[in-house]
Amino acid sequence: MEEQKYQVPAFNEEEYEEIDLLELLRSLLKEWKSILLWAGVAAAVGILIAFSIPDQYSVTAKMVPERVRQSNNNVSAIASMAGINLGASSTSDAFSPDLYPVIITSNPFVTDLFPIPVEYKWKKEAVSSDYYSYMLNIYREPWWVFLKRLPSKLKSLFRKTTPVTGYENLDLSRLTSEQSRVASRIRNSLSLKVDKNTNVVSLTVKAQDPGVAVQVATEVVERLKAYLVDYRTEKARKNLDYYQKLYDDYKQKYYSSQQRYASYVDSHQGVVLQRVRTEQERLQNEMNLHFQLYNSCAQQLQAAEAKVQEETPVFTMINPPVRPLSPSGPSRGLIILALAFLGAVAACFWILLGRGWVSRLKKRDDSAPAPEQPEADSRP
Repeated sequence: MEEQKYQVPAFNEEEYEEIDLLELLRSLLKEWKSILLWAGVAAAVGILIAFSIPDQYSVTAKMVPERVRQSNNNVSAIASMAGINLGASSTSDAFSPDLYPVIITSNPFVTDLFPIPVEYKWKKEAVSSDYYSYMLNIYREPWWVFLKRLPSKLKSLFRKTTPVTGYENLDLSRLTSEQSRVASRIRNSLSLKVDKNTNVVSLTVKAQDPGVAVQVATEVVERLKAYLVDYRTEKARKNLDYYQKLYDDYKQKYYSSQQRYASYVDSHQGVVLQRVRTEQERLQNEMNLHFQLYNSCAQQLQAAEAKVQEETPVFTMINPPVRPLSPSGPSRGLIILALAFLGAVAACFWILLGRGWVSRLKKRDDSAPAPEQPEADSRP
């Protein structure tokens, strides 16, 4: 049998057009004025956008929370009886630092920031108000945000609604449009990152006033600490309250029984009747029992107080909030250069591809045959 040799199919070189890069470059150089015009228009748009964005000041605070670990002593003891060595097994704290960003952006945490006092400069004058009023009345947004909300504002003019302003009657399950807007602004100004290798928590707060940025960052750090302390010590504090209640109860019972015993002994001095001695022994036993319970509750109360102290986490502040000297954004020069570059690229695409594509469409429309007109009926 003859072996069939594979033959490479022949291609017609006329079917492929080589791309001449030098020719494309010459075409672009001939239209350099158009490219500069497009880039200039795009740069003007960039200037309009860049200077419509207010200055932002960023404050970053870094801290390291204590890692709480609880060893499985009971399980290790049982395993050691069976001849199994589990080593230093431990379970990490149930409240992972990965949940910190969820905490600071939650509605309860954000709305708790409404009443905090802030001081800022308005028209070169020092003004103080709550954070809610500042974010509602002083906070500035770009003009396109206003255009985005314009349809909803027009609809609200024709809708009968009861205006609710402020946060006095705050309902977390049903925030008003004003409260939701302020909460969204606060939420967007907060960001938190956790380094899983070093366990460093970095909190960043952005504001349009450097003083407000520092004040809010300090307040958020303190409230986050309080939140975590309340979470980790909740059970220990409940036990402390329970033992405090028992301690107060048995203390009162002990003092009452002690007073009854002393009064009975004073009123029956010199009496040698057996029933008097029996009653005296009964009151003394009751007093001793209440004293033992009172003493036991005092010990349990001290242990509960020590447990609360043990469960309270410690936070090490590495980088406290510092007032910024210059705004962190926006980068107006970068915005203008980026839009100018995009305008120049768009001009190149138009010169190389878009113009020819539009001309081909026009030729196709011109070469298309005109639709035939129906002949007019000449009969009378």
